[in-house]
Amino acid sequence: MKVSARNALKGTVKKIEVGSVNDEIVIEISPGVEVVAIITKSSVENLNLSQGKEVYAVVKASDVMIAVD
Repeated sequence: MKVSARNALKGTVKKIEVGSVNDEIVIEISPGVEVVAIITKSSVENLNLSQGKEVYAVVKASDVMIAVD
């Protein structure tokens, strides 16, 4: 896989919450650290996603914000 995004986090699908149009995918990138993505059902099917599958969470850097108190 080649992608221009610099923020690709390798992990394992921990859980798939099935919705009516979109599915919520929980990816564990390290013990106790999870990333959640909501993608279309057709994308879940096209990627053959299932619990335990190794995947990448690709984050578009321009959409990540940092905040402090």
